[in-house]
Amino acid sequence: MAIGTDVELLEYDDVISRFDPVLGLEVHVELSTATKMFCPCATTFGGEPNTQVCPVCLALPGALPVLNEAAVESAIRIGLALNCEIVDWCRFARKNYFYPDMPKNYQISQYDEPIAINGYLDVPLDDGTTFRVGIERAHMEEDTGKATHIGGATGRIHGATMSLLDFNRAGVPLIEIVTRPIEGTGARAPEVARAYVTALRDLLRGLDVSDVRMDQGSLRCDANVSLRPIGQQEFGTRTETKNVNSLKSVEVAVRYEMRRQAAILTDGGSIHQETRHFHEDGYTSPGRAKETAEDYRYFPEPDLEPVAPSRERVEELRDTIPELPWLARKRIQDEWGVSDEVMRDLVNAGAVDLVAATVKHGAASESARAWWGNFLVQKANEAGTELDALPITPKQVAAVVALVDDGKLSNKLARQVIEGVLAGEGEPEQVMADRGLALVRDDTLITAAVEEALAANPDIADKIRGGKIQAAGAVVGAVMKATKGQADAARVRELVLSACGVSG
Repeated sequence: MAIGTDVELLEYDDVISRFDPVLGLEVHVELSTATKMFCPCATTFGGEPNTQVCPVCLALPGALPVLNEAAVESAIRIGLALNCEIVDWCRFARKNYFYPDMPKNYQISQYDEPIAINGYLDVPLDDGTTFRVGIERAHMEEDTGKATHIGGATGRIHGATMSLLDFNRAGVPLIEIVTRPIEGTGARAPEVARAYVTALRDLLRGLDVSDVRMDQGSLRCDANVSLRPIGQQEFGTRTETKNVNSLKSVEVAVRYEMRRQAAILTDGGSIHQETRHFHEDGYTSPGRAKETAEDYRYFPEPDLEPVAPSRERVEELRDTIPELPWLARKRIQDEWGVSDEVMRDLVNAGAVDLVAATVKHGAASESARAWWGNFLVQKANEAGTELDALPITPKQVAAVVALVDDGKLSNKLARQVIEGVLAGEGEPEQVMADRGLALVRDDTLITAAVEEALAANPDIADKIRGGKIQAAGAVVGAVMKATKGQADAARVRELVLSACGVSG
């Protein structure tokens, strides 16, 4: 079978019967600090090109880096959450290589002295079991600029007629998290890869150290894949698929590489150690010959002092580590009494934390789930944004729920109130007042509307008087229309039946 290119792939079952996959996952995380790693420039995504720059991140002569303390503390918290040892002393190095998006021609990173080492993450899989992924290291570095290549067929530098450079991203704090070789996954290797990146993303979001937007490059995964014949101890030659930018794509990339490599090995060929590019059509293509760390020229960074976090500060930061997100979700699910399917939908919508926060502000979990998991998901889809990016807070949603519970709003009117909040018209009670949306509680006004509706529909009135109580729905509808939905439908029905001399 061929995909994307004319590369032949081995059937997956045949791959697993012959080969043992070994994975290695490198995840780069952009920290959500206010300023860059070594200078005071802003880190806001989406700014006009080359507007968030200064002599430091542009590598102008005489400019010296100053370490961002908040970035260091975020790195320590990430290491602690990954069960790593936080070292007593570490330092930065210059990783020397040339690329147009590197203004210094080196990247300030950490080489053989990372800040966090020897950790692990117990990753939940689809069937409820866990798989322990060993963490070799988490180290600090700066991000590069962004190059946009124009004129070529692939959007890459090869064949391009020009390249545009934006250095807004240059110097943004990065944490690179590197796993140990992941063995023993068998047929579940693609699932484990996806589950690990998913768990890591959830963990980092829970730590509030990054927005982990894969679509914006805040979280980027490089997937290393190699195969070895069943029973062989020595690892096979690996490839590294770069910058896979979605959770599903991580799984697809690993599966594709396993099938591609297996086809080559089965045919008597050999695997080239190289980087590969992932294509959203579901295949990888060759990049460049893959260097080892030893192929880079590393030198100690002379302009930065070593980092030596005190044990007291490390323990203070350890106390800030929250409950693992998937354990918190299980606890919350039990508290809410919802099914696995409902919880899965809330997770997929990014609504769990928002619902939980709304409950903390006094709303019932059922009501909070209904607003965030249905109406507000629709609004996010219409706006083309993430659910948590909507201009409404859990406290405001809880206030709307309270207005409904107090009988001041119907659900229909509440939707209009939320639309007003989303439009920037103020707090829920203000929107309700300004739009005149409060439920009509004056029986005199409602009775008048009921009498008018009955008079306009004498046939229906006769049916109700004759005992066909279900016919009252038409009159209730007419009254609700006349009152612009601001009457209490249940109270309207009571008054309709009373006016017709029947009970229901």
